[in-house]
Amino acid sequence: MKISEIRELSTEDIATKLAEAKAKYQNTQLVHNVSPLENPIQLRKDRKVIARLATELRSRDLKKS
Repeated sequence: MKISEIRELSTEDIATKLAEAKAKYQNTQLVHNVSPLENPIQLRKDRKVIARLATELRSRDLKKS
């Protein structure tokens, strides 16, 4: 998910997507610990998406304050 796509979302949508991304990352990490993934780079991509979502959510909170 690109930052331009994230900025178009509402704050509630970003919070929802962040929760979903964290759950997906934890599940993928668990699967990877049991048996290696075909594409372990997916873990890195998931972490970056989580960081982008969290950063945008935090910046909106700071602007609101």
